[in-house]
Amino acid sequence: MKLKISFKHLKHTPALDERIKEKSEKLEKYFEGNTTVSWTCWVSGDDHWAEIKAHGPKFDFFAKASADNMYKCLDLCIEKMEKQFDKQKDLYKNKIHHDPYQSPKYRVIQEQVRDEIEYQEQQMEEKSA
Repeated sequence: MKLKISFKHLKHTPALDERIKEKSEKLEKYFEGNTTVSWTCWVSGDDHWAEIKAHGPKFDFFAKASADNMYKCLDLCIEKMEKQFDKQKDLYKNKIHHDPYQSPKYRVIQEQVRDEIEYQEQQMEEKSA
C-alpha cells in the first residue's frame, strides 16, 4: 500500500503523520494488490478538514469530513470509508449468493403456473368423466 500525505495551511507534525499512518493501516484489511491511499488535510477558518482517496485495481473510494479538531476529522473520514467498503462488500456478497427463484415476483409466477396446471387437470378430468 502506498501512502501519500499532504497538508494545506497546516504544519506537518510527526504526531499527525503517525496518526494518519495508524488509521490507514486499519484500511489495509479491505485491500488486495496495489493500492494508493492519499490523505489531504487542511484548515479553513475554524474548521479542520480531512479528505481520503483510496485507489486500487478494482475500486475508487473517497471520503471527506470536517470537525473542530484534526483528530476527530481523521476518525470521521475512516468511519465513512469503512462504511463504503462494508456496503460494497455486502453488495458483492448479495450478488454472488442471490437466488433469483426466491424473489416475490418469481413466487407469484410460480403460484399462477400451479393454478393453471391444476385448472387444466380439472378440465381434463371433467372431459374424461
